[in-house]
Amino acid sequence: MPTYKAPLEDMRFVLHELYDSKTITELPGCEEFTPELMDSVLEEAAKFTQEVLFPLNQIGDLEGCTYENGVVRTPTGFKAAYKDFCEGGWTAIVSSPEYGGQGMPVAPAMLVEEMLCSANVAFGLYPGLTHGAYLSLYHHGSEEQKQTYLPNMVSGKWSGTMCLTEPHCGTDLGMLRTKAVPNADGSYSITGNKIFISAGEHDLTENIIHLVLARLPDAPQGVKGISLFVVPKFIVKDDGSVGQRNGVLCTSIEHKMGIKASATCALAFDEAKGWLVGEANKGLRAMFTMMNTERLSVGIQGLGVAEVAYQNAVNYARERIQGRSLSGVKNPEKPADPIMVHPDVRRMLLTMRAYIEGCRALSGWVAREIDVLHRSTDEDAKLIADDFTALLTPVVKAMFTDLGFEISSSALQCYGGHGYIRDHGMEQYVRDARISMIYEGANGVQALDLVGRKLPQDGGRLLTRFLDPVLEFIDANSDAEMAPFIEPLQTALEHLQIATGYIMEAGMSNYDEIGAASVDYLRLFGLVALGFMWARMAKIALPKAEGSAFYTAKIGTAKFYMQRLLPQTGALLAAVQSGSETMMEFAAEAF
Repeated sequence: MPTYKAPLEDMRFVLHELYDSKTITELPGCEEFTPELMDSVLEEAAKFTQEVLFPLNQIGDLEGCTYENGVVRTPTGFKAAYKDFCEGGWTAIVSSPEYGGQGMPVAPAMLVEEMLCSANVAFGLYPGLTHGAYLSLYHHGSEEQKQTYLPNMVSGKWSGTMCLTEPHCGTDLGMLRTKAVPNADGSYSITGNKIFISAGEHDLTENIIHLVLARLPDAPQGVKGISLFVVPKFIVKDDGSVGQRNGVLCTSIEHKMGIKASATCALAFDEAKGWLVGEANKGLRAMFTMMNTERLSVGIQGLGVAEVAYQNAVNYARERIQGRSLSGVKNPEKPADPIMVHPDVRRMLLTMRAYIEGCRALSGWVAREIDVLHRSTDEDAKLIADDFTALLTPVVKAMFTDLGFEISSSALQCYGGHGYIRDHGMEQYVRDARISMIYEGANGVQALDLVGRKLPQDGGRLLTRFLDPVLEFIDANSDAEMAPFIEPLQTALEHLQIATGYIMEAGMSNYDEIGAASVDYLRLFGLVALGFMWARMAKIALPKAEGSAFYTAKIGTAKFYMQRLLPQTGALLAAVQSGSETMMEFAAEAF
């Protein structure tokens, strides 16, 4: 049986030491969120995720959701856990107090989200999608829509979805066919079919608020003709209570590789009553408010699953005895040594650890900038934060989820054959991690977004929001003690700068160069970003290491990252510079 313990010590390190949590209280609306209060929230979240949600993870995978005549039921224990989740206020932690939320900053809330994903990622999709829908309505809905839907969504009484994908239309939303016909009362009749709708139907809430992309009769072709509509499962009466059933029906649920406790639904809208959100033909912009949030959350899913898989791999490596150490017997009283002594097992475990703690640190930086963006009164600081989060969103989504799958697979490898069978729970983590690389924009699309949109935007201004702090840190830390961390970082940064220059120049004459380089470039960028995080963490840990196992391990992990993982940037640069010719000139019929 797998186990999970929230990594509170490392979370507190990121929250309080890497990014001074006291500065959060200086932001408007955050005055009450002291470091002590944040710690209390993290401790309570750890208890809930460990004691309530984690025990349901394997149950949810074994049972899955069930479908019968349009009704979807979640696995055993999910309804009770969701009720406890709502009563504990966890659905409302980052929502506006105006609608019953607690107004918590994103920085600590993102750590809570990581725990949720480690403990039970399928469960976490239900409140996660609701919060994304909440954000779209909060930023783009009318005042009447906000008052009608948001209080019950914040409390968890109602849930939310995002309905984009159609059977013929995934990433290319310009082909979307769902129709919205105006009614005399100001509403619209929505007709069409949507697939892959997470939490599209279930038994956890009284109502489900669907946000649906559809076309008006006179809409322009392509993405410029898409509007967003709010379509509740049950019509909401004037007094706020739930009324008659709307014209939306779940026609099936998917039988998936993983996240089986999350209901992934096909929905049929048959003249369902809906209301326009925001402006006509501007729906994609409103939906992207939700999608960008979801992309960051999906990145955290990758991190969360990686963490729990790593923890179990470490436990197994300590206990499993097999073979003898290459450098001599370590446990002569036993017939074999624990596999922890073998270099390759240590390579896998340290690789997992270095990526996980680096990603947690990078997500902390992104979270801090999101708080600045949403709360600061300094317009220059808000602009920097907006640029930075836009630049890093595709990196967090793609890099974290790629690593989540790689780490889960490596964790299973540590178990050998025992990892491949169901008993130890490791194969579930591999299956659950895989979807995060696909939904909310496949990782190849994220790479195209980074290279094709974010890099050239505003003359490269967004990239400077990342490069400037890294260059300043390198210049300010050129002493001998920091040399093992600064020198590899500087080399990797040079690789990133050369790769950027190559893409910008080559892409001007041949767009295929951008596509061919994009995935390698994103990984290169991500490795440099994690390298910067490790250099910063090493600087904090060095003066505190004596007598401290925690800080000593930080320094050791930082050295491993710099020496064994960051050098990948050289090979990635070579791949980027190889261009598109070998892949694009290969004859299609030869495949």
